[in-house]
Amino acid sequence: MKKKQPSSGNGIVFSTNPSFQWEPEEAAQATLPPAQQELRIQLDKKQRAGKVVTLITGFVGADVDLEALGKTLRNFCGTGGSSKDGLILVQGDQREKVLQCLQKKGYTKTKKIG
Repeated sequence: MKKKQPSSGNGIVFSTNPSFQWEPEEAAQATLPPAQQELRIQLDKKQRAGKVVTLITGFVGADVDLEALGKTLRNFCGTGGSSKDGLILVQGDQREKVLQCLQKKGYTKTKKIG
């Protein structure tokens, strides 16, 4: 069987309200400039079979920009990782390298936590 494709109506099929006006939600959030981003760098090993990852949180912006920043950080550190849901994961304890790379990129409000 084919899976049904989501429609652009966001689940609204029918309304009995005669004054109902459908207004689409704003889908993408604008990416803040690097100087205004407040990123936090921390070490994490929860639900990772005891392996350590560097976790970067607090990014505000589009998923495309998050992916680009994550790729830059992973290339700078020479490790693997992922970028999704506003989080960037870099494998291993790379806090110093990540902080150094972010400061070179102009992210001045970056803090190490823990």
